[in-house]
Amino acid sequence: MAQIKKYPAFIIAAVVLVLDQLTKILVRRLIAPYHSIPILDNLFGDTFMFTHVTNTGAAFSIGFANPAVNRVLFMITTFIALGFIFYLLKQSTHRIQIVAFGLVIGGAIGNLVDRAIFGGVTDFIDVDFPDFIMERFPVFNVADSAIFISVCLLIIAMFIVKEHTPPKDAESPTDNTDSNLHIEEI
Repeated sequence: MAQIKKYPAFIIAAVVLVLDQLTKILVRRLIAPYHSIPILDNLFGDTFMFTHVTNTGAAFSIGFANPAVNRVLFMITTFIALGFIFYLLKQSTHRIQIVAFGLVIGGAIGNLVDRAIFGGVTDFIDVDFPDFIMERFPVFNVADSAIFISVCLLIIAMFIVKEHTPPKDAESPTDNTDSNLHIEEI
């Protein structure tokens, strides 16, 4: 069986990283911190907004009270996670896995760049889901979206990707009489 190509993961990661950083640059330049811009507010009200926030914690702003501790801890955690993802990428056997690992690599590096340069991650996508779990869903960004999509793809891959078993080795025919017949007839 041919080895599956891994380079598309790096192309996907690069696209995610560029989109993530470009959108964050626009948000930092165009929207003041903690201000919001409603999107189609005449149609949806405040359901969809761009809100500029900086998250010094992890997902849902979980972290320690000290932003410097969060910064170092989450940067180290990201490097360890990226090492594990690169290992999994090397072991991957299906295109869905390649796409998913590309998305998570791009997303992780996008948020890592923010932590390294700004001390926290710039978030801006603000969506109000129905109030069944929380009052308003936490603000997120393109990198977070890529990581979420990659997790969904990996869950899907668990159900549809079959283990590749090498075909049985067929070095010699099982019935020698048939091959002998052909030799004698010639």
